[in-house]
Amino acid sequence: MKKIKYIITLLVLVFMLSSASNSHEYYVSVTKMEYVKEEKSLQIISQIFIDDFEKLIRERYDENITLAIKDESKMVDVYIEKYLKFKLDIKVNTADVEFNFLGKEYKDDIVYCYLEIENVEAIKTMEVKNEVLFDIYPKQQNILRTKINGNDKSFILIPENNKAVLNFD
Repeated sequence: MKKIKYIITLLVLVFMLSSASNSHEYYVSVTKMEYVKEEKSLQIISQIFIDDFEKLIRERYDENITLAIKDESKMVDVYIEKYLKFKLDIKVNTADVEFNFLGKEYKDDIVYCYLEIENVEAIKTMEVKNEVLFDIYPKQQNILRTKINGNDKSFILIPENNKAVLNFD
């Protein structure tokens, strides 16, 4: 029964994140992580509402920034990468790893940030701390969905519980 409630909650949150409204009452991001063994790569897509990310960038870096416009500032990618490196911490097999920011794209009202960790031989354990937007939205929830070694796992991270630890042994 508890598992069913968790799945329903997760589906509701994903639906809210994917809705195309311009404003929202819920503060949610979704980060998907998939290990591609053939490429020795941990591929990551982080989905964040454009208006929430824009508010954060304006407060933290530059009050004149506007996201998802034709003549967007070249600094947007710099700010996004800097922020994600500060708020998204990943350990693979107990070792800190750095991700590469590959870029971003806008779809509807969401910014999709593409990240990659290269040269990952195997994943036995993984620890993910995701504090994206916790600094401006106390009710922010970050959904983490992983597909590692054929195992699918999902977590909801909140400011009081911002870390997921996974074991694949």
